[in-house]
Amino acid sequence: MTTSETPPPPIQEEYFLDMPTGVEAEAEDEAIPEIERPWKPEQIRVNTKQFSLRNALDMIDDESLELAPDFQRGRVWKHVQKSRLIESVLLQIPLPAFYFAEDSEGFMRVVDGLQRLSTIHDFVRGGEKAGFALKGLEYLEESVEGKRFEDLPAPWKRRINNAQIMAHVIDPTTPPDVMYDIFKRINTGGTPLNAQEIRHCMSKDRSRRTLRMMTSSDEFNAATNGLGGHERMNDREMALRFAAFWLHGAEEYMRFGAMDPFLQRTTAMLDNPSEVDDTKLDHMMADFRHAMENAYLVFAGQAFRKWPQGPSQGKYPINRALFEAWAITLTTYDGRDLADRRESIVEAARDLMTHDYRYLEAITSSTGDTKRVIYRFGVTRLAAEAGR
Repeated sequence: MTTSETPPPPIQEEYFLDMPTGVEAEAEDEAIPEIERPWKPEQIRVNTKQFSLRNALDMIDDESLELAPDFQRGRVWKHVQKSRLIESVLLQIPLPAFYFAEDSEGFMRVVDGLQRLSTIHDFVRGGEKAGFALKGLEYLEESVEGKRFEDLPAPWKRRINNAQIMAHVIDPTTPPDVMYDIFKRINTGGTPLNAQEIRHCMSKDRSRRTLRMMTSSDEFNAATNGLGGHERMNDREMALRFAAFWLHGAEEYMRFGAMDPFLQRTTAMLDNPSEVDDTKLDHMMADFRHAMENAYLVFAGQAFRKWPQGPSQGKYPINRALFEAWAITLTTYDGRDLADRRESIVEAARDLMTHDYRYLEAITSSTGDTKRVIYRFGVTRLAAEAGR
């Protein structure tokens, strides 16, 4: 734990595929126990089903099996990787199991296996637009190298269409929080999904569309230096955090006790018009844009970044905890008022990030701890009042 005698650890940026993401990594404090889960093992219901690839591709085309639109991170395979997956199918090598989430209306969403199914769908059903010719094969180079699906002899086409895949389908009667935890546990593939990517795959179009609109707004991208469209969906996680605190309030966070169930519940609310109707949704998005305008007005290029006093250290990555606290706080202020008090607010904010070690803890490690959430929102509200 950080104390006034032991300053917080150095700021570290998240990386993906050896590239910086522009977002600060959050450190977990092992001394803080995980929240006790309220569900029972008998609530977990998983069915194992077998499909032919033709069945799976048909379900994708009739939209009863969804491939998580907008999920760019899951579609980053190179041409040769895609070709060798197709080659594996042609060689009748069994594919690893898939994981689908089923909702109460019978629709299924691919949570694990998106890259593989997308690749096969593109090759078989993609046509001129998404289809591709096989390249870089290891075993079938002489037979099918350079061929598209349409060019394959009929026996090879049948081999693909009739290939069997196994899918573990999480039953819709499984509580959403349990379903989310199951996917977190099984998510151990080559590059595991992060929490927001899992939520995206499990969610419905309404919440995805809402978060996409929020993070593609000019106001958000001005305040975050163009974070919209983030490859690992950190931008949408930030928008979701805003939505969660906007809908529930910081004090209500204590009822959830941890960030995962808080954000999971908010995603379900955004997907359900009976809980958050269109009028309320529009109000929330308008507040979000207003908060982004105000954040840029006050902090300019340093918005949502650690910015301690002293010699300039350049620009640190965006910090999620600062984002949620300042974004929610700034929704209630008029821009002219903030412009008049800008220097005082910046001074107060930088003072917190320099001398208040409890605040530094609250925005650096175990940021989902209830006491730290309440503290950072409280002192952020006080800093926003500076200069009055």
